[in-house]
Amino acid sequence: MTRPTPGLWPRRAALALAPAALLSPLARPALAQAWPARPIRLMVPWPPGGSADAQLRSLADQAGRALGQTVLVENRSGARGLLAAQALLQAPPDGYTIAQQHLSVLRHPFMTKARSWDPIEDFSQIIGLTGWLFGVAVKADSPYKSWADYVAAAKARPGMLTFSTSGIGTTNHLAMEDILSRLGLQMTHVPFRGSNEGVTALLGGQIDSVADSSAWVPQVEAGQCRLLCVWTAERSKRFPEVPTLRELGIDLVVTSPYGLAGPKGMDPGVVRALHDAMKSALLGPENTAVRERWDMPLAYLDSESYRNFTVQRVAYEREMVARLNLSLD
Repeated sequence: MTRPTPGLWPRRAALALAPAALLSPLARPALAQAWPARPIRLMVPWPPGGSADAQLRSLADQAGRALGQTVLVENRSGARGLLAAQALLQAPPDGYTIAQQHLSVLRHPFMTKARSWDPIEDFSQIIGLTGWLFGVAVKADSPYKSWADYVAAAKARPGMLTFSTSGIGTTNHLAMEDILSRLGLQMTHVPFRGSNEGVTALLGGQIDSVADSSAWVPQVEAGQCRLLCVWTAERSKRFPEVPTLRELGIDLVVTSPYGLAGPKGMDPGVVRALHDAMKSALLGPENTAVRERWDMPLAYLDSESYRNFTVQRVAYEREMVARLNLSLD
């Protein structure tokens, strides 16, 4: 057996085994060193104007400055927020196309027999970012002055009251169905392409309530809408008078943390550069102000931790879809 030259094999082995993300910038592959040479596209799977859109636009602006290239935000709304994930499957893994990765992307493959994607292996996880403040809101002139009024009306008129969400199979849709099941209620679900559209429909009198993320914040603050409950563990600092689900006897907390991902097979050095720029932007004063404006909880995870979170969450989503017998087919 040939013995390695003393001192040479351990060094080579260490370099071979060390994650690329841990190597110094001088050791990065050529692709990472040349990147970015042109603008980067960040796909947001919701219409403009909502909380995620605002948070990600702020993130793109600040990260672009750090990277020395513009990060262009492209809204791809519809299909329950899945169009951006679908686009990533077709994009080259060169670091110039990334997208918001939310829980519906992880859940979708288990809700249909149609071919879709592997929610872990078909994407490169970059960074965990934040989550949403969810709640149920009604119009200010609604007869439902409290959660108790809302529940009583639903019991009196099964299936007649309506609630909107940002799409079928989204986290807030499943959470609302869970709430209704626990309370023995029947309501009619009205899905939209984004939470902003639901608020517009509510103000127009087309639906009875919105069960969604904080697109309703400006209208609640302006007195146009009334917030009946929030889905966080603690009361919102912005709306301290509004009870949580737990306070209302429903042991449920929903914040739906999300992050950023790219196509499968991205260069580890590019992932690291994207992570570093996005982390700096996320924790900076501009993005912090946006998150505070929308009451979005910080949920930062580095690339490895975000992948581990994805693995764990996929197992949970698979189990929940099977338990609730959910299907889009």
